[in-house]
Amino acid sequence: MNNKIIAIDFDGTIVEDKYPEIGKPMLFAFDAMKKLQQKGFRLILWTYRHGERLQEAIEFCRKNGIEFYAVNSSFEGEIFEEKSQSRKIHADYFIDDRNLGGFPGWGEVYEIIREKIEFGVEGRQVLAYSKKKRKNKKKGFFSGLFKSW
Repeated sequence: MNNKIIAIDFDGTIVEDKYPEIGKPMLFAFDAMKKLQQKGFRLILWTYRHGERLQEAIEFCRKNGIEFYAVNSSFEGEIFEEKSQSRKIHADYFIDDRNLGGFPGWGEVYEIIREKIEFGVEGRQVLAYSKKKRKNKKKGFFSGLFKSW
């Protein structure tokens, strides 16, 4: 069974970004998260939300069948001490709409994670657009400046 941890943003990733309101669920978000949990992944809700807005997000996810391993922390019950700890949390993967290249959608996110696990790619990864699946996308202004990349 898998023991990888995935930190997932809420606004713009699980739901459409309508902050401070809760947007509509992103296509396949809850299906993909449920499948990841069934595969043994531990999910952390990793969001800017706090207080009442955070509780609303947690309850929204609960009503849609997702219970998180932890919320805005590396593990359940972690107590953050500002003077002695970093706000950075531990996770193997981070899923966020603010990635370079934007959010690819839950179908592609699931496939990226599946390929990394299936082919043994380890380590911390920031999920972004898969180059092989985006070859036909129109190139932007800066693409010509960095041809050697």
